[in-house]
Formats: sequence, C-alpha cells, structure tokens
Amino acid sequence: MEVQVMANILDKNDKLAAEVNALFSVHGIFCLNLLGSPGSGKTSLLEHTIISLKEDIRLAVIEGDLFTDKDAERIARKGAPVIQINTGGGCHLDAAMVKTVISKLDLTALDLVIIENVGNLVCPAEFNIGEDVKVTVLSVTEGEDKPMKYPLVFKEAGAVVINKIDLIPYTSFDMNAVKEDIESLNPQVSLIEVSCRTGDGLEGWYDWLKDQIVRKKARC
Repeated sequence: MEVQVMANILDKNDKLAAEVNALFSVHGIFCLNLLGSPGSGKTSLLEHTIISLKEDIRLAVIEGDLFTDKDAERIARKGAPVIQINTGGGCHLDAAMVKTVISKLDLTALDLVIIENVGNLVCPAEFNIGEDVKVTVLSVTEGEDKPMKYPLVFKEAGAVVINKIDLIPYTSFDMNAVKEDIESLNPQVSLIEVSCRTGDGLEGWYDWLKDQIVRKKARC
C-alpha cells in the first residue's frame, strides 16, 4: 500500500508540474530547479548569477525553505524579484506549492525563473515542480562520496555545479573521482567547477545558463 500511495502522490504531482511547465513555456520562460545540501552554496550561486545577468536576462527567484525567509532577503537585496515558499517543515517543494505562487510573478516580463529548493539531497530529487532542468550544487566540503550515497539527485540533474573549489587544497576531496562517479550515473550531465568566493569558473556557469535560455526560447 505504501508503494501505491507514493505512486499516486507522484502521479498527481507530475500532472501539476506539467501544467506549471506549460505556463512557463507559453511565455518562453526557462525554469531551473536548484538542488543541494544546506551550505552547499545554492544561494551564493544565485546571488552571483543575479548580479552578473540581471542587466541582460529578466529573471525571478522562488525560494523554498522550511521556515525562514533569510535566503529570500538575500536575493531581494541583489535586485531580483523573489517569492518565498515555506514548507512548514516539509523536506521539499512540490508542484502544487509552485503553482500557487506563480500568479505573483509577471510572466510576460521574464526569461528565467530559478527555484531554489529546500536544502536536501533526497526528497527534492523525486518531485518535478515544473522545471525544464534540475541543477545540483555539490560543495567540495561535503566530501566525494555524495554522488554514490545520493545517486538520484545526480542522475536527474542536467548540470552539476561543484562549488568551493578554492578549498580543495585544504581537503581530501578527489575531483577526478567525483567526476567519474557522477558521469557513471549520468553520462550526459554538464559538470561545472566554481568558487562563489573567488569567482573562479562562474563564467562557465553563466554561459551554460544563457545557452539553456536560448534553447528554451527556440522551442517555444
């Protein structure tokens, strides 16, 4: 019965996710679901992205968190429209939550919507929320074992951003081993190495993101 219940939940969620994605697609909006552990650097990556791209790309952010709006406050200070979703203790966002807040966005004035999911490497990977692509952020401080311990979040990702590369000399993190593990799980994934502290590699992330936006508009 538990399997059937979960299947029903996911089926209902997927239908709502398709409705959300269709609404974004009508307006040519690329939607990205940003996943990762607490402290991996998701919000820092968003801050840099907003600062660097907001003059050229019309973007908005949906922030998912259990209780606070601290990350949304950080995003707002960088000059991007932001909507907060608090799950009240839930470990992930779902499509119903996202659909409920879409009306607060002016979809006619956007090219990109980034949804920062709740910090978690397990539950968020199972739920589509209307995105075109999932992106997983992995910090080198989390250790190199994470892809094989939490494979689904890496299998589902269109890109994996490996953050805090400036700290590699101070850890035992094996970049080659991590890349091999991720690519064994997901051969088509884009791997992007960055440091949100130093700025290294961020241009590669921006280029990947801009390419995805162009591709989405070409499909719509």
